[in-house]
Amino acid sequence: MQPDSDNSPQRSNVPATRRVFVSGGTGVIGRAVVRRLLRDGHSVTVLARSPEQHATLTAAGITACEASLFDRESLVRAFDGHDIVINLATNIPRSSLAMMMPGAWRTNDRIRKEGSAKVLYAAQRVGVQTYVQESFAPIYEGNGAQWIDETCAVRPVRYNRTTRDAEASALAFTANGGRGIVLRFAGFYGPDALNMREFVRMVRMGWAPIPGSLDAYWSSIHHEDASASVVAALDAPAGIYNVTDDEPLPRHEFSAALADAFALKHPRSMPQWMTKMMGSAGELFSRSQRMSNRKFRSVVKWAPEFPSVREGFRELAGRWRAT
Repeated sequence: MQPDSDNSPQRSNVPATRRVFVSGGTGVIGRAVVRRLLRDGHSVTVLARSPEQHATLTAAGITACEASLFDRESLVRAFDGHDIVINLATNIPRSSLAMMMPGAWRTNDRIRKEGSAKVLYAAQRVGVQTYVQESFAPIYEGNGAQWIDETCAVRPVRYNRTTRDAEASALAFTANGGRGIVLRFAGFYGPDALNMREFVRMVRMGWAPIPGSLDAYWSSIHHEDASASVVAALDAPAGIYNVTDDEPLPRHEFSAALADAFALKHPRSMPQWMTKMMGSAGELFSRSQRMSNRKFRSVVKWAPEFPSVREGFRELAGRWRAT
């Protein structure tokens, strides 16, 4: 079970219907967030990076606004009239191999450092009340089998150092009188996740899909649970929150759950030379990070539909077989 806490923040009282602007609303998580917001009756605008993307969103019945995360005046115009800005924008390399290439994270770094600063400027200038910023939870120091909460030490590596820049923009929004919320997402998985097919391929080859000791913990979050957490965060007080499932698993249980879901043999630990080939990402992913979602669950009405990857992998495998 996750640890108890005696100093959890209290729930905030906010209006039921909001005017929400979403950047990154065309990504896997973003699309699901937009669907949930519209279903809940909110007024939603999605950032379009080009006329073509604007036309696609409009054709789908979604209000779109063409703007650039690197042009703060276009963001000022886009954000005007909105209560909430949700910044989910990222640019993640398309494969594990691409992640190891020099410069693969350059655009993502620019989005998190320069883009988030411009989002902060524009949101403050037009009087936005709430700013939700996506972040990446696996930046903590390794902590063995101990639970990791939001007060634990973080140590990003070279490839994700700008995660702290994105978080700093949301925290500055709070310091300047707004409500800044940082969501530190655990490792994503789901039917639309590119890494899932690579994970299954690795297990078929007999190797665990994530580097690190077999006893080291890995924290995960299903795409659907992640999108639900973003909508739930609209009710959260300002602060940083881990968004992870209820039961992070040690590497050997994680790999076994994936193998069982796809009726494969349990794999061996990833060899050290493969971890070294992954560079700083391999060093980060090798850490044991057993993250707690207790703080987030104590302030909003959210619980993961998939408490662990055991349930999530079974659902995913069944969906893939059906299609």
